[in-house]
Amino acid sequence: MLVPSALTDLQHIFPADALSIDAAECLVYGYDNSRRQITPDAVVFPSTHEQVAALVRACRAHRVPLVARGRGTNTTGASVPVEGGVVASFERMNRVLRIDPDNRLAVVEPGLLNGDLQAALAPHRLFWPPDPTSAPYCTIAGNIACNAGGPRAVKYGATRDNVLALRAVAGSGEDFRCGKPTTKGATGYDLTRLLIGSEGTLAIVTEATLKLTPLPSAKRTLRATYVDVTAAAHAVARIMAQPVTPCALEFLDDQCLALARAHGGDAIPLAGAMLVIEVDGEPDTLAPAVDAVSRAARSDGLVELLVAASEEEVARLWAARKALSPALRTLSPNKINEDVVVPVSRVPELVAATRTLAAKYALPIVCFGHAGNGNLHVNLLPRDDAELARAHDALSEVFDAVIRFDGTLSGEHGIGIVKRDFMPRALDANALALMRRIKSEFDPDGILNPGKLLPDRDIPQH
Repeated sequence: MLVPSALTDLQHIFPADALSIDAAECLVYGYDNSRRQITPDAVVFPSTHEQVAALVRACRAHRVPLVARGRGTNTTGASVPVEGGVVASFERMNRVLRIDPDNRLAVVEPGLLNGDLQAALAPHRLFWPPDPTSAPYCTIAGNIACNAGGPRAVKYGATRDNVLALRAVAGSGEDFRCGKPTTKGATGYDLTRLLIGSEGTLAIVTEATLKLTPLPSAKRTLRATYVDVTAAAHAVARIMAQPVTPCALEFLDDQCLALARAHGGDAIPLAGAMLVIEVDGEPDTLAPAVDAVSRAARSDGLVELLVAASEEEVARLWAARKALSPALRTLSPNKINEDVVVPVSRVPELVAATRTLAAKYALPIVCFGHAGNGNLHVNLLPRDDAELARAHDALSEVFDAVIRFDGTLSGEHGIGIVKRDFMPRALDANALALMRRIKSEFDPDGILNPGKLLPDRDIPQH
């Protein structure tokens, strides 16, 4: 519970309609898509940078934990207030401040929805590349917090590649700007890229300058099925080795296809593995680009290669990928979805390792994801309490396999509380010590999103 002096300071910063200590309202802001829930002591709704700066200073003065929140779509518990305190919801800071087509940039507030930004950019024939599944209802600051990606990242990069500058308030209460509205810069340390992916543990972002990309005039969709995962992975390597980079390259293993077919119908093929590939560009260059990608996709083990000739066919080719998420939820409402990354050439080894673990723990495990950059979503699907109890040990071994294959724990979901205890397996002790010192410099009293990202010091390396 907030001490009276802390609550008084918050009341001086925020009007009555922008501050709540009502238990029912606070409950709503204490969860995220990880299904974890802890109720904060208070919720505030900033509308200006100055309010955020005053909020951080007040929380530091009273040693009150402070968690910045977008729409709670993350799956790692990163926005759950594990130590109570104050949640700052940025739903009222949701404006597009400026669109500059000549310089291909937009300046936005942190609570703007990704989908609303894309709608504002469409008349200018521009887009912002990050496109997570939650794009219609996740916020720009949420994308920044976990370095969100999505299918387009294979060609256009993730959030870190598409942010030019930030305005923020460090946990010390100091407000600062980093970066510039230029696509090149070599002036000191790159604080902008450091903040992206830091999950609100270093500073709270109040403004972002985003790098925009022209919308392509045309797009073609292909679907390739293969006899097994190895053949599909070899095709991915061939596709990524030739000069035409697809704008999406999605992978589904045979178990994903079977689940999607059971949910979505016979139009979804049965195969050892499947790739959904999209190529974009200008109409006069698209045909040769599709030909180049098609040739690369025709590796040994190809069963069928289809190129959509209409929007209806595009929908059919994407049907398996669209049907997969509801199929997984039907099978397991407690599904555990981890977004690990390995080198593309080692995708078959990772899938093989998950099959071994599925048998060892008698637990369904399926793999799909963004094959072009080796970012696979490994889904553990416990169907009852006994399988759920076994899932933790299985997940630990999944992460061991990922590290063994030169991979890392997360590509776009972040660490939060779900994966922080595994960080010593992914990073050496000196690297973690440097990260803790960076955290201390930005946030001397540890008030910003405590309990996230960095593990406790006494957690041993595996």
